[in-house]
Amino acid sequence: MANKAVLNYLATTNRPYSSTDITLNLHKEFGKTAIQKALDQLAEEGKVREKTYGKQKVYAIILEDNLNNEDESKEKEALDAEILRLSSAFKNVERETKQSEAELQGIVAQPTNEQAKPKIVEIETRISDLRSKIKSVSEDWNDESEKRMKVVKEERAKYVKEYRKRKRMCMDILNAIMEGYQGSKKTLMEEIGIETDEDVAMPPVLQ
Repeated sequence: MANKAVLNYLATTNRPYSSTDITLNLHKEFGKTAIQKALDQLAEEGKVREKTYGKQKVYAIILEDNLNNEDESKEKEALDAEILRLSSAFKNVERETKQSEAELQGIVAQPTNEQAKPKIVEIETRISDLRSKIKSVSEDWNDESEKRMKVVKEERAKYVKEYRKRKRMCMDILNAIMEGYQGSKKTLMEEIGIETDEDVAMPPVLQ
């Protein structure tokens, strides 16, 4: 049952998907394990093509009547290049998400006060937005990929700018606390668990 459903879905869409994408797009009619087993069997039978990019595998249907067609070969090469580009965009957004989560943990570790609460909400919203973008990049394997990549780059630039703004705000709050603090700034930062970009080896583009 799962083999037939997966093969029909790939034939209908004629686009590459990961096993997770197929499970979700089939509205979880079959479990992820059953979907993966069906894909493995279909690949062994030569009905679908399996490609590995990093830790992720994607699958696409093999059109039997075009196996030796030169045009299809070129189309496959273009599709592989598209998948590589989307995988790169996916990794960039995923890396930004991890950095935002690390920033959230740093803010949560600070003493609770009314000024910190709005910032936590803002960062959680940013994380949610980035996770949505990861899902969008993962699912959107279509001819609009280059346009989407351009949007991802623009969004990334916007979030880098916002990150720097938030960093300045955080330092302003820290300086305000220093007015009534007896020790050094370094001691204060160690006590409340704040780390600088240099401490965590932040990529140069975000410093």
